Amino acid sequence: MKIIRLQLLLQTVIVMAVCTGTLRAQNTNQATFSQEDLEAKLTYCKTCHGSSAQGFRGYSVMPRLAGQQIEYLENQLRAFVERRRDNKFMFGVASALSSGMVTALVTHFRDLNPKPLGGGPRELVAAGKKVYEEGVPGANIQPCSSCHGPEAKGVGAAPRLAGQLSEYTSKALTNWSNERGRDPTKPDTSAIMEPIARSLTESQIAAVAAYLNYLE
Repeated sequence: MKIIRLQLLLQTVIVMAVCTGTLRAQNTNQATFSQEDLEAKLTYCKTCHGSSAQGFRGYSVMPRLAGQQIEYLENQLRAFVERRRDNKFMFGVASALSSGMVTALVTHFRDLNPKPLGGGPRELVAAGKKVYEEGVPGANIQPCSSCHGPEAKGVGAAPRLAGQLSEYTSKALTNWSNERGRDPTKPDTSAIMEPIARSLTESQIAAVAAYLNYLE
């Protein structure tokens, strides 16, 4: 029953996100752009996110965008602009994109499929797999696979997690409430993840992050 309620909540959030996106699309001019414009934007994105958008470990860990769900990427770009998600740099980047450019970018990233970078602690993979597939019943945490899919490739507004850098996944889950869901009047999928992220222990976060790091 708890999984069913979680799925119903996700469906409600997805409908809200789609409606919001539709209204924004109706009120935004579909600016035209050249192939050169698109290539310039892609080069800019890949400067931080890696040559094939596979993620990058540098001064700050940058998330993998390759293979990501279109609906999720579109929602996150809107979240930066609408201040639902707190990131000053990405606010500036997302605010400068036309709706047409957003569509082109997220479609490009969805179609990329580089090998995961790996690098996460392999000794934690088995424990992470258990959390991902079975959840943590004692803490009322449902299996991650119930929303993100058995292969962690995402479903609609629920993002792909497979191949994500372990450091990024750990950071995102640890700081969830400080970075996402900043505007309660505009709920999105972050509303579903907030209590889950808050309930996971540090060791459970590290384990599931390591497991996801190696999935293709």
